[in-house]
Amino acid sequence: MKLQITSLLIILSSLFVHAQPMSTQEIDMLVASTMEIFDVPGIGVAVLKDGEVVHMKGHGVRSLDSKLPVNEHTLFGIASNSKAFTAAALGILVEEKKVSWNDRVIDYIPEFRLYDPYVTQDFRIRDLLCHRSGMGLGAGDLMIWPDGTDFSREDVIHNLKYLKQVSPFRTKYDYDNLLYIVAGEIIGKVSGTSWEEFIETRILKPLKMTSSAASFNRLSDASNVIAPHGRVEGVVQVVSRTTSELMNAAGGIYSSVYEMSKWADYLLKQSKNQSDKPIITSRTIQELWSPQTIIPVRNPGSYNTHFSAYGLGFRLADEKGYKVISHTGGLAGMVTKMTLIPELDLAIIVFTNQQVGAAFSAITNQIKDAYFGIRDVNWVKRYEAAANMSTSNAKNQVEKVWQQIEQNNKVSESPGNRVTESPINRITGTYKDPWFGEITISNKNGQLFFLASRSPGLDGEIFWYKGNTYVVKWKDRSMDADAFILFTLDINAHPAGFTMKAISPLTDFSYDFHDLNFRK
Repeated sequence: MKLQITSLLIILSSLFVHAQPMSTQEIDMLVASTMEIFDVPGIGVAVLKDGEVVHMKGHGVRSLDSKLPVNEHTLFGIASNSKAFTAAALGILVEEKKVSWNDRVIDYIPEFRLYDPYVTQDFRIRDLLCHRSGMGLGAGDLMIWPDGTDFSREDVIHNLKYLKQVSPFRTKYDYDNLLYIVAGEIIGKVSGTSWEEFIETRILKPLKMTSSAASFNRLSDASNVIAPHGRVEGVVQVVSRTTSELMNAAGGIYSSVYEMSKWADYLLKQSKNQSDKPIITSRTIQELWSPQTIIPVRNPGSYNTHFSAYGLGFRLADEKGYKVISHTGGLAGMVTKMTLIPELDLAIIVFTNQQVGAAFSAITNQIKDAYFGIRDVNWVKRYEAAANMSTSNAKNQVEKVWQQIEQNNKVSESPGNRVTESPINRITGTYKDPWFGEITISNKNGQLFFLASRSPGLDGEIFWYKGNTYVVKWKDRSMDADAFILFTLDINAHPAGFTMKAISPLTDFSYDFHDLNFRK
């Protein structure tokens, strides 16, 4: 295996010295090396240049269990690439003069409330789409993540008022999912139909994206769909699929690289008024592609990037003097990326069935480099090195925690040890967070257990770590999201409540444990 990977990298390095677009054979080799190094079972890739297909292909297998092959028609959850469709749907309603970008959200959803009353009153439809609410990264995502919560869209809207701002309104970029759910509700209220129906009838159908759907549950044919994969205790395997309808407007759409290429091609053509399909105007597309929220650029990098921003459903940056429009998406066991460079009339789409972003980044950047004339960067090797470093650092942090817990267990039966003497030992009971609801800590035969009443996926064992700090080990090991539980004591040294924090720095931001504040 090592010899094979090394050979592929040597061949690829020789290919990348030429400043010319990659052939489909060269892309095949790039994808093969990426799959080997990052342990990705299946990848779909589409490259369009000047309206023509350069590469359109599936690689690997849909599932490690079935071994069925990926092809260009294999369906993936495009996750947050769905946000562009939500933004476009609102753009359609703006064109029809049914809403305005600057209309107040409360004029359509009177019950909409954020933590700050001023922000509530001045929050505009535009603000729903560009991640500048003042709430922190992924705030409240535990209502939609992991899959299986019983929160409704009404619950999400109601609970927004409990999520404190961490920065002033419209001053800082912090990625958000929940406000796209609100945007989806506005689309439903204004159009008189559901977000799902609107997306399918007003965008997917006109583009003849007939196999795609607004959610997994709405697919007319699920016979050619990838299985999600993730590392479970270090081994890549099939993991549970996200099927919740709650987050559709933020990340629910399923599509293939073949059909997403129709969307990409349409956006590129219509942005120049060259399409004959009147879905949205070029003016609206340019609005979606206009900077709304500044994203700091800390290092110009290989592409000499000076500016980065978020538009409406799209991320924007300058790369080698070109405007690059892109977005990524991630669900349990799958990640995706779409990149558009209008001045080059270039689209690159990479879908994967393993939750490792380095794979789609390496493929996308290597293909871009060929068009940019960059000759000396091997992105597979670069991302491999970065991934190895971050994984190693995170692994060391996590291992130190479990080593301490193991040591605690060895002395737990010793007379006079800290575990039995500590009053925090009496932590069992029911605790409640204002927006997440109740959790129960129970003692079963001397072992403590954590269970969230509204999110049964958050079910695990609790172990004492240090002082008033415990650790919860989730039963579902694919989540990779074990967390600290930090108890506070009342005047009598009894547990009064607790906060939480992910142990690993690589834990997905949607496990926003740090936003919780449980009280007994």
